[in-house]
Amino acid sequence: MEKLWAPWRIGYILSDKKEDGCVFCNALNSDNDEERLVLYRANLSFIIMNLYPYNAGHLMVVPNRHIDSPLKLTREEQAEMFELVNKGIEVINKVMKPDGFNLGMNLGRPAGAGIDDHIHIHIVPRWSGDTNFMSTVSDTKVISEALKETYNKLKEVMR
Repeated sequence: MEKLWAPWRIGYILSDKKEDGCVFCNALNSDNDEERLVLYRANLSFIIMNLYPYNAGHLMVVPNRHIDSPLKLTREEQAEMFELVNKGIEVINKVMKPDGFNLGMNLGRPAGAGIDDHIHIHIVPRWSGDTNFMSTVSDTKVISEALKETYNKLKEVMR
């Protein structure tokens, strides 16, 4: 029997998975950026790592305002969020050297939004060959680096 070693998952397995309020608003209002995986704060939005990443380095750009549609963003919020998307891409390129990226928003539960009442833009680094037999045969995704290690590497460069 093959074993998949993922020691960082124990925190999730043992955790209370129900959080009061919005996870993004809670992160924004927290004093502990490392615990909440907040990498960068700007005036109107911030960059946070995805706690359940599709790939190592999976980031999200989130407006400070709790809104459910990009149609509700001001022009200033739109501009700053895309500045942060660019910042995220630049930092990931420097630290992780991916071969490409997926960028996107899932608007509404039917579109795949896990958090549908506070919009966010996903930045997912991709590498040639990052889809392999594990995801195809066993419906399992292997993340090659622990979240805290990735956080520390990106935080060092994201200033």
